[in-house]
Amino acid sequence: MAVYQWKSFFEDEDRPEKPRRFGVTEMRGPHYTLMNKSVLQDIFETMGQFVDGLKFSGGSHSWMPKTFIREITDMAHRHNVYVSTGDWSEQLLHKGPTGFKQYLEECKQLGFDTVEINVSSLKLPEEALLRFVRMIKSAGLKVKPQFTLKVESSEIPKPSNRAFGAYQPPVLQNPEIVEDVDWLIRRAERFLEAGADMIMIDADDVCRYADKMRTDFVAKIISRLGLEKIMFEASYPNTSEWFIKQYGPRVNLFIDHSQVMNLECLRGSRLGTDHTSVLSSSFFLM
Repeated sequence: MAVYQWKSFFEDEDRPEKPRRFGVTEMRGPHYTLMNKSVLQDIFETMGQFVDGLKFSGGSHSWMPKTFIREITDMAHRHNVYVSTGDWSEQLLHKGPTGFKQYLEECKQLGFDTVEINVSSLKLPEEALLRFVRMIKSAGLKVKPQFTLKVESSEIPKPSNRAFGAYQPPVLQNPEIVEDVDWLIRRAERFLEAGADMIMIDADDVCRYADKMRTDFVAKIISRLGLEKIMFEASYPNTSEWFIKQYGPRVNLFIDHSQVMNLECLRGSRLGTDHTSVLSSSFFLM
């Protein structure tokens, strides 16, 4: 096991050892890039104590051989890492309760621990979605509903609309709210009451650029739901860095596998503002 000179897991300094209730790091599995077992094994063996969960994003597990998925989930469990299905179960909801029950049984057989439901993309009545949450819990699995809070993108003129080299004055941002944050919080509270274990918030649309962060949205969500019950999807490094600087190491984040070490450096309370120096050739001792 690696012993990191710059890292400690004292609860008053950073966060406790796994399994953790806060400061959770969930890592994206195979999705945008191919990732074989050797890559995952290297990550788990060198940085396994920093990884709490592995998610098969975008339904990537639906086209992988079942034997391969089982090998991955077994490997993750050996390193005390839970495995999530990602936002794919909503593709099975149209088959009705029977088809969804079969899907849950298959998830258990393949070694998944958590089923994620992308609530924002579904046009089902809320009571129907809550019934599916209870079905997942009855199957012995954890459930993580995902919500997306969309904000209109900035009105920056495209380069093709101006002459080459011409000066273009900056345009004020137009943060028109498409989805009400209070309505999102009320729905999330009902899902937690129905048994949801964690609420996933897609922060990328709200926080795509750190200097345009809608801090009021994030603060309101955290104040109402609490840090332990929320995980923010922060695919961009500057977004995850903003969350750590604002809310400390105890915030739960979903990141790409390539950002695991960088995020853990940010979580370390003794690193100061300049964390890049720890990533030298001898940042850990075997």
